[in-house]
Amino acid sequence: MSKRNTPQRRHTILALLAEQGEVSVDALAQHFATSEVTIRKDLAALEKNGLLLRRYGGAVPVPQELISEPTQPISPYKQAIARAGVARIREHARIIIDSGTTTAAMIPQLGYKPGLVVMTNSLNVANALRDIEHEPVLLMTGGTWDPHSESFQGQVAEQVLRSYDFDQLFIGADGIDLERGTTTFNELLGLSRVMAEVAREVIVMVESDKIGRRIPNLELPWSSVHTLITDERLDAQAAEQIRARGIQLILAALEN
Repeated sequence: MSKRNTPQRRHTILALLAEQGEVSVDALAQHFATSEVTIRKDLAALEKNGLLLRRYGGAVPVPQELISEPTQPISPYKQAIARAGVARIREHARIIIDSGTTTAAMIPQLGYKPGLVVMTNSLNVANALRDIEHEPVLLMTGGTWDPHSESFQGQVAEQVLRSYDFDQLFIGADGIDLERGTTTFNELLGLSRVMAEVAREVIVMVESDKIGRRIPNLELPWSSVHTLITDERLDAQAAEQIRARGIQLILAALEN
């Protein structure tokens, strides 16, 4: 295969891995009629993106404990918020999608936005991006796996992020403190703050029942947030407080 077919070859490698449970460098080289050096480069790139783990002479799937499978259907409110988020993305934009169910709900709709570059710290997001039309350029932070947030965190991930700049960050929250900003149960706050630093627009996506929820750990202060997307259930007083802080507030409507 020519270099133009590299993405296709790597897709096929992942399909073979899913089917066989493991793959070897020499067998893949024979299958694609290419060199073992080329296959090793493919496996290195796929591992860097969190899509497999290399082993001596080949590769194996990412362990299941590192992959969060959805256990409940996505609520219509999250779907509405996701649609409103995708509507703000321009073609060929460079975006960050943080881990979380609300942000992940955006993925099926991103296929209508060609030329995207997407950075994420979530294996779920990365895997979902491979299945959409107009598959974006995928970047992953790498770093240390945090089972609480089901994402990669830590200094390595922060250093990778600081090597780029982005148009938008799409990020969720465990709660919205109307006085302070976004809050979280997770004590690993550094990566979220770096994501906000390297993005020109920070878009927080939460269902309205999280607004007013007070959680000790402040993740992003209001000064770091540009836009908040929530659903139409938000009460008028809370909406007024958010707008008073200079935040663009979007109330996503359910589909009829």
